[in-house]
Amino acid sequence: MKKLLSYLSVLTILIFSNCQGQQNVTTAVKTSKTESMKQNIYQFKVQDLSGNSFDFVSLKGKKILVVNTASKCGLTPQYKDLEALYKKYKDKNFCIVGFPANNFAAQEPGTNEEISTFCQKNYGVTFPMMAKVSVKGSDMCEVYKFLTEKSKNGLQDSEVEWNFQKYLINEKGELEHVIAPRVLPTDASITTWIEK
Repeated sequence: MKKLLSYLSVLTILIFSNCQGQQNVTTAVKTSKTESMKQNIYQFKVQDLSGNSFDFVSLKGKKILVVNTASKCGLTPQYKDLEALYKKYKDKNFCIVGFPANNFAAQEPGTNEEISTFCQKNYGVTFPMMAKVSVKGSDMCEVYKFLTEKSKNGLQDSEVEWNFQKYLINEKGELEHVIAPRVLPTDASITTWIEK
């Protein structure tokens, strides 16, 4: 009887160990699948305000701040801070890419040409500005699908809350942080990230 109990104890331990091993293998496979599905921003080519092709590969090795903009929003003065941030860090492997969007209270009604003129005339914007896109809804552009879907960016699901939401992309083209619209571009949460 003692031998039988001893045998059953050993058998139970072996089965339990095997199950634990299987669980670890399953977890490793799931993690591996998530990693392999994770994308980066370098896969995208878009058009800028002038209609020229803009390839995100050209920003490889730089930190990137992607922001959706609007000309008739209470947050529009952030263009000034964005431009100041760009001028301060553009020679330190940093770039800002703006995407005008009319998704919030129709606050970006202009054409690409009108947006370009507005940005130059009022804020002297020199950072790359892309053609107007949609950043939410059924017609959301591919870049913003990447930025807002965890299955694509590997970090988190998010929703663009309003104009001037900021997405921080690391030197590998991966999403690292999502910054709320009202947080100024000069906030320490952004400048510290650029400088680290």
